[in-house]
Amino acid sequence: MKGSVVELELVPVLSRGKHRTPAKGACFMEFASYLAGERWSDHPDCTHPGLAFLARMVNDCTSDASRGKLAALIPSVIGLTTDDPRLDVIVALRAVSASLPVAAEPRQRALAAGAIAMLDYLERKGGSGPVDIRADVDAALASVPYAERWAREFLALNNSLRRRTLQPRHSRELTLSAVDGLVRACQNDIDDRLRALLTAAIDDCARFIGSEDARAAVTNAAAKEAPAYASRARRVAQLH
Repeated sequence: MKGSVVELELVPVLSRGKHRTPAKGACFMEFASYLAGERWSDHPDCTHPGLAFLARMVNDCTSDASRGKLAALIPSVIGLTTDDPRLDVIVALRAVSASLPVAAEPRQRALAAGAIAMLDYLERKGGSGPVDIRADVDAALASVPYAERWAREFLALNNSLRRRTLQPRHSRELTLSAVDGLVRACQNDIDDRLRALLTAAIDDCARFIGSEDARAAVTNAAAKEAPAYASRARRVAQLH
């Protein structure tokens, strides 16, 4: 019993917002920095910035009662990072595909326009690699035909929006709008939808960056650099 108390004290508790130290709690990405052996931060180097942005949003928008269920996903974001600008877009499109069918109608139009423009961008940049994000976005668009029609008409009148060079901030803005639309939707399973969105985005990133073998190599390298990682990860799995 005494040993169990010590173990609990060593592991931060997932909570909303930013925290100065593990003793004050941890958001999803602060916990990831802790597991990876990095400097305490909600913007650790071990995770792609676009995925980390989504993870912070999901953490903060999930209810206190359900947030602990996110802990099992934390080890899987460690090592998922790349300089390829397409991954920002893929993460944003994953968020749109989850939000578009249930968001309020005015939000649907903006999300549809953003998604169509970003799909065009991916095509110009060589596609989304092993991640078939287009299929999921197309299915989401098909579920809101009026919003899709409005978006295509709007982009036809503003063709420059479809051809502009996208910056990471554009992807983050679309992710923010998508998650906000999902949270405000009239659904009774928002926590489950948020967790499913983050799970899908992590899987997208893993497949885009490399094979499972490549991910394992990255994780093993991180464990060698930070010996505490393995034991901390086991404690998280046991506690949740």
